[in-house]
Amino acid sequence: MATTSIRAGEAAHFGAMAGDWWDPDGASAMLHKLNPVRLAYIRDRIDQHWQSDESGFRPLAGKSALDVGCGAGLLAEPLARLGAKVTAIDAAPELIAAAKDHAAGSGLDIDYRAVGVEALDGRFDLVTAMEVVEHVADPRAFVRDLAQRLAPGGLLILSTPNRTAWSRLLTITLAEGLGWIPRGTHRYEDFITPEEMSAMMAEAGLAVDDVEGIAVSPTKGLHLSDDTNLNYLVAAHHR
Repeated sequence: MATTSIRAGEAAHFGAMAGDWWDPDGASAMLHKLNPVRLAYIRDRIDQHWQSDESGFRPLAGKSALDVGCGAGLLAEPLARLGAKVTAIDAAPELIAAAKDHAAGSGLDIDYRAVGVEALDGRFDLVTAMEVVEHVADPRAFVRDLAQRLAPGGLLILSTPNRTAWSRLLTITLAEGLGWIPRGTHRYEDFITPEEMSAMMAEAGLAVDDVEGIAVSPTKGLHLSDDTNLNYLVAAHHR
């Protein structure tokens, strides 16, 4: 039997943020700043993986997408607008309720469910898990579960903080210390290096296509970069 990837404490922590998840100045403000950077990467990898028209508005038309750890829908809604039939899951029922309300107000049809990925059936052309793997009970099992939900020929994209002194300083000491993100959001020992992530993906039968960093600077803010010291994105497919 599958064991759950969900840590009850993590689900409760994020569920408590549901009320202002869509407020760009609220507790999830950092996610609002991060989301456009992630979307730019996702769109680029979609275009490269499926050789789609870079100027097209709906490159995921006719494709299914699964967003794991979807929160209240910051990524699921853009994926739906890109044309995908979206299923989005999260461990916190409060976030799923907020996501359903927001999608209804936006006129978007998204299948939101309060479950862990190991409890889900089916396969999807695109699977995303943004800033999730560092919060689960067993990262290796979680990556395997993501791989099992990925359809043949599909694309998996995830993001996570690197385990470096720089990421500890910015993500925990400064961001949590100064209240930019709620205290207790991250545990440094749960951060995963790109090398460790590539090994987990290989164990799960995945081949890594690309690794790209998310860096921050006074002039550019958060941006895609070759520097993976703070945070990084990984794109992969079935071997």
